[in-house]
Formats: sequence, C-alpha cells, structure tokens
Amino acid sequence: MSDYSVVRRPIDGIDVVRLVDGARNVELAVAPAIGNTAFEWKVRGRNYLYFPYPEGPAEFARKPKFCGVPFLAPWANRIQGDSYWANGKHYLLNPGLGNLNLDGNKNPIHGLLAYSDLWKVAEAKADDTSASLTSRLEFWKHPDLMAQFPFPHTLTMTYRLRNGVVEIHTALENHGAAPIPVGIGYHPYFRLHDAHRDEWHVHLAARDHLALNAQLIPTGESKPLEFADPHSLSTGQLDDVFANLVRDADGLARFYVEGGRERITVTYGPKYTVAVVYAPKGQDFICFEPMAAITNAFNLAHAGIYKDLQSIPPGDSWTESFWLSAA
Repeated sequence: MSDYSVVRRPIDGIDVVRLVDGARNVELAVAPAIGNTAFEWKVRGRNYLYFPYPEGPAEFARKPKFCGVPFLAPWANRIQGDSYWANGKHYLLNPGLGNLNLDGNKNPIHGLLAYSDLWKVAEAKADDTSASLTSRLEFWKHPDLMAQFPFPHTLTMTYRLRNGVVEIHTALENHGAAPIPVGIGYHPYFRLHDAHRDEWHVHLAARDHLALNAQLIPTGESKPLEFADPHSLSTGQLDDVFANLVRDADGLARFYVEGGRERITVTYGPKYTVAVVYAPKGQDFICFEPMAAITNAFNLAHAGIYKDLQSIPPGDSWTESFWLSAA
C-alpha cells in the first residue's frame, strides 16, 4: 500500500482536497474555489499554517481575509498609483470593475485573484512517490481580469506532498503576442506552537535590505542586511523587502523561523528573487513571501530603477517552485 493518498470531499459545502503522507503524518488541505488556498498543513497533527477560522473553510468563504497560502497575481504587493507600465506602454487600472484590492493609501495591492473562484481542478492523484493537486485558471477567458491586465495567459498551480515536504509549483503560459511581465508571488502565513511569538527566531537568507518610502514602495536604494542571525522577533515587527538572496550549493535560498524545538523552513527556487518577511507585533504568525519581483516592479522597471524584472516571451512559459518543511 502506498504511503500517499488524496481525499476529496466537501466540508460544509466547500470543495476540499486533502493530500496525505501517511508514513510521515503530514497532510495538506486546499480549497480550490477560495483562491486555490492551502489552509491546513498538518505535521504530526499540528497545523503550521495560520488559519483563524474555527468553523473551517465555509467560514473562510463567508468572511475571507489573508491566511493560509494566498497566491498573488498578476502582481504581488503594491502598485503605486492607479496605473502601471509594461513593454513601454501605460495601462490604467479601473476600480469600477470591483476586482481591485486597495491598501490604506489607495494603492492597488496583491493583484486580482485573492479568494478567486475561477480555479478549476485539473488533476488530483497519488502514487508511490507523492500526492498532488493541480489546478488551473484560464485568465484570458475573463474580460474583467483582462481589462486590468490585458495579457492572455493561463496559470497552473500544483501542490505536491513528497517525503514530508510540500512543494508549490506555479506555471504561467503566455498565449499572446507581447511579453508578459512577471510580478507574481505568494503570501503564506505560518505559526509555531511551542513558544510565544516574541521567542521566535528568524533566519533571513538575504544580503540586501531594500529601502521603502512611507507607502512601503521601494525607493531604489538598499543597504547590507543589518539583522542578527538569527533575528529575534522580540525586537519588534518585520514588514521588510529583501533581495540578493543567499543560496546554497543547490541554488535554493532557505528562510526559517524556530521556536523551542519547532522549525519551519521556506525554500525559494531561483526565479523567486525577492523575499518579503511580515511579522506584525502582537500577532502569532510570520509570513515568508516568495516573490518574482520587488514591490511596484512594473513601474520601477520602466523608470530604470529596477533591472531584474522577468518576462515571458510570446508562446513561452515561466515556471518555479517553493517548498515548505517543518521539524
């Protein structure tokens, strides 16, 4: 009998897909119709994702807010103002369509797909090596999305559980005649159980700490990382952007938080070049956010301030993964 299995059944009317690694006592539960969000990552019975909904995913659907593993696309973090540049052209965002999220400064934030019900399950399977869920969102089919980001593409996300480790793999396919700028990211929320938040210690696998203005937009300046290693959250909160990630011999960058004996590690693939770390004071969670670009990347690239914006040529695709492990 295989160590791996997939269980798909509704919970209070919400479709839930659960990936199970029985040998290592690890489970991952995903709600495809609520942004394709993973909301439970149980290791030996403890959920290492922050999910403040005691009634479960139906309550999450009724009163959604960021938790679990949200996907941010077609841009992560903020765009400064009501427009952006791509391929030398200026695009105006339309708040009247009702699909923009705005921060406290009225800047569009975290793209168009938070809590989206447009994801469709393509495959859920288990074999002798892993359990996986693949979901797909055909962005190009939806006029309200294309009105804000007129680049026809398809998004495919695969959650894979293998050897006790969760992989989140993302693919973007460009169906159009112009390059697509890549500004996606994830905003996973993690929690430990064996120590108070102020006793958590963080390893920041980065060399550069980006300077931000009052609206949390990068200025183009940076400084060498000045945090201790490990950094204690007792010193205050984090809401910071890091670049020039420190990578191991395998090309991967590893961030972690540890409490007493527990440790969560988030491993970034090479195309996740930026890390946002968010740990607000008084909250029992921390976010290690894999990002394909810095905040406001489209505009800063056009201005010549940001040199590392990735893009997808016509007919091509972009793929990358990050991984979650707990010990």
